[in-house]
Amino acid sequence: MKWILAIIVLGTILFIGGSFFIEPEFVEVNPQQTVENNLQPEQIRMVLAGDIMLERGVEYMVEKYGSGDFKFPFLKIAGYLKGADIVFANLEGPISDKGIKVGSIYSFRHKPESMEGLNYAGFNVISLANNHAFDYGREALEDCLTRLSNVGIDYVGAGFSEDETYSPLIKEIKDTKIGFLAYTNLGPETWKARGDNSGIAWIDGSELSRAKLEIEEAKSEVDILIVSLHAGEEYQETPAQFQVDFAKMAIDAGADIIAGHHPHVVQPFEKYQQGYIAYSLGNFIFDQSFSEETMESQIIEVLIEGGKIKKVNLKEIKINNFFQAEIEN
Repeated sequence: MKWILAIIVLGTILFIGGSFFIEPEFVEVNPQQTVENNLQPEQIRMVLAGDIMLERGVEYMVEKYGSGDFKFPFLKIAGYLKGADIVFANLEGPISDKGIKVGSIYSFRHKPESMEGLNYAGFNVISLANNHAFDYGREALEDCLTRLSNVGIDYVGAGFSEDETYSPLIKEIKDTKIGFLAYTNLGPETWKARGDNSGIAWIDGSELSRAKLEIEEAKSEVDILIVSLHAGEEYQETPAQFQVDFAKMAIDAGADIIAGHHPHVVQPFEKYQQGYIAYSLGNFIFDQSFSEETMESQIIEVLIEGGKIKKVNLKEIKINNFFQAEIEN
């Protein structure tokens, strides 16, 4: 693990120290000028993105080139995202100024100001079911849940109780109900929400039957169901067996799209039965500049009409030298 950290630090230093010849211009985008939005009044557009981390090198760029404004990482893509009815991603760690670091050297806690960036870019559903949720303990996680609620960003995969954590988030738009569930098999089982105790939607291979039942019940309540899974091996381009087993179980149980996170690189996207599986969408906003693969990701653009998925598009994303996400195609 030490050599990986060394590469991350070295890569960031190289980028910061000598590779910038032109500083980015801080200009907020007008979504009406950047979005190709030919939607009919009854159509719904949804965007599903990968991992977001607004700490470490990303925060450095925000301070150095964005005057401390967390809109900065999203400037190149906010116009596109803001044209969607739902924008979803996984947030790597809590947004909080509370708690004590209890995680590894790769622990993340985002400044409260970073919430402004998520809001600016149009994110309105965030998954917190991941291996960084408890990096600063239960206090930081609960503070994050409260902060997200206060600004109108819905969260999934974590909660103040077991019932909240494992229940679907349902958003109704234009008479269509769209549900979200999120799970992870990473981190210790003690992070699992139990009874009235806060936590995350932690499962392992022995609990797939529970997840299957929850997915079936959720699908009975909604028209479209999105399930996020934070699992797999970091930097591996092939999904682990648990990812494959979970994704296919979830589709068989009624999920329409599986949005995978955690490996930090893009993994295969496939059509399975009536649904779609993205095993890993890769890094959306991150500072892992030590390889091309970790500076790339995909987003899923979904067009919904009449309570059904009409079209699914994959768009390629590139993270630039300032750790800003840009659309490649």
